[in-house]
Amino acid sequence: MYKTIYTEVEVDVDLSEFDTDDLIEELESRGESLGKTSSGSTTELLEKIWILRREGKEYQPELDSLIYSVLGKII
Repeated sequence: MYKTIYTEVEVDVDLSEFDTDDLIEELESRGESLGKTSSGSTTELLEKIWILRREGKEYQPELDSLIYSVLGKII
């Protein structure tokens, strides 16, 4: 006969032992944002929006990306 048991365990972990990319991936899997997008930093994205706007081109998808990157919310 088998029984399923659920328990909590507290473990001390040294975060310096983890790779930065792994930590970022974990935060993203939890829906957290560090101000980075798949295409680069928010500053780069903001500059792209600025250039597109100056040139009179469509920039709404980039703006939506920036908003999601910073706030973690989709419009």
